[in-house]
Amino acid sequence: MATGKFQKGQTGNPRGRPKGSINKVGKEAKEVIALAAEGLGGAERLLVWAKEAPENEKAFWSTIYPKLLPLTVAGDKDNPLQTVSKIILTDLE
Repeated sequence: MATGKFQKGQTGNPRGRPKGSINKVGKEAKEVIALAAEGLGGAERLLVWAKEAPENEKAFWSTIYPKLLPLTVAGDKDNPLQTVSKIILTDLE
């Protein structure tokens, strides 16, 4: 029975959200921001803004667009990513 306190050997928060559950506040915030973006002109307005000035296009590519990229790079179960490392030792004399 969970008492709200950690038991010996227990990991994670006994009263927290279950692993993988959706953060309701984050989800609602994203929905509100999406509605505001549509009200401000959506994709068409973003495109016009990005083309208005070079610094706007730079902001788009360096700040906005990377948010679409995955946070982690991983393979799949049948084709995992592999890394190759090479260490070269040299004399510093």
